[in-house]
Amino acid sequence: MAKAFLNRKGNSMEHKGRNISEKILQNIAKVIIGKEQVTKLMLTALIADGHVLLEDVPGTGKTKLAKTLARSLDAEYNRIQFTPDLLPGDITGINVFDRQRNEFVLRKGPVFTNILLADEINRATPRTQAGLLECMEERQVTIDGVSYTPGNPFFVIATQNPVESAGVFPLPEAQMDRFMMKLSMGLPTKEEELAILDRYMVKEPLLELDKALTLEELLAAKREAEQIFVHPCVREYMVEIIAATRKAEGILMGASPRGSLALLRCVKAYAYLQGRAYVIPDDVKAVAVPVLAHRLVLGYGYDKSSDSATQLMMRILENTPVPTEDFEE
Repeated sequence: MAKAFLNRKGNSMEHKGRNISEKILQNIAKVIIGKEQVTKLMLTALIADGHVLLEDVPGTGKTKLAKTLARSLDAEYNRIQFTPDLLPGDITGINVFDRQRNEFVLRKGPVFTNILLADEINRATPRTQAGLLECMEERQVTIDGVSYTPGNPFFVIATQNPVESAGVFPLPEAQMDRFMMKLSMGLPTKEEELAILDRYMVKEPLLELDKALTLEELLAAKREAEQIFVHPCVREYMVEIIAATRKAEGILMGASPRGSLALLRCVKAYAYLQGRAYVIPDDVKAVAVPVLAHRLVLGYGYDKSSDSATQLMMRILENTPVPTEDFEE
C-alpha cells in the first residue's frame, strides 16, 4: 500500500516531509541553541494537529521557542499571560455594545490566532483553564451561544513551572489529556550556554529571522501526513503499549483511546518528517513517552512527578516486544 502511494505521488512525497523538517529546524536553530529533538517533537505535534505542554523552570527558552516557531511559519501569534484573576472572556473574547451602531459587536480574544502561547497556564483558576478546552478539542469558540473558528491551523503551546506550588492550580487529568505531547526544554550544556552568550552578544537573532514555511505549505503537509501508511503489526504494537499502561504496576489509570489516537497521529507525522511514507517501530518509540507519559495517573505511594511517569513509560517500551515485519507492505 505504501509503495503504491509512492508510485502515485512520485519521489516528492518521500523527500517533502524531510525538507520541511530541515528547513524549519535550521531556521529555529538560528535563534535556539540545541534542543533539536524538542523542536522536532513540537513540529510533529503541529503536523499531527495537536497541542503541546512545555513544563520547565523559568528561563529555559519556552516562550522564545514558541515565538521562533510562529515566525518561521509566517503564522499569526498571540500570547496570554495566565494569572489568578484572568477570566474565560479574557481568552475567548466578549460581545461589547457599540452605541454608534446600536448593536453588540464581537471583540475577539487572543484565541483567534494560529499559534497561541498560554504562558504559565497553571496560575489561572480551573474555570479559566477550562475556557481553553473547547478551543483545543473542538477547534471552535462559543460566545453567547454563537460558535466561531479560532484559526487554521490552531496550535496551543502551554507552559508551566513545576517548581512552584504557591498560587498555582494544577491542571486536572481531563485537561492534561487534551495536550498531545508534554515536553521539557531542559537546561543547556556548558558548550550550548557559551554558544548562547556568543549569539546574543550584540543582537537579538529573533528580530532578523525569516519565514521558512507558509501556512499553505503547512496545511498541505498536514494533509500529506494523514496519508502515511501504518502496517497492521505496527498498529498492534501501539495497542500493546497502550494496554500495558492500563495494567502496569504503579499506574492507577492508563492511557485512554484518546491517547491511542494521539499516538497514531504523532507516529504518522513523525514518519512524514523523517521522509518516509510508512511508519516503523522506531517512530513509535520516539514519540510514545511525550505522547503518553503525562496521561498516566500514578497509584498511591508513587511519586507523582513527570520523571516517575517517564520512567514507567520507558520501562513499558523496554518490555513490549517489537515487530520485525516489512512495514512497507
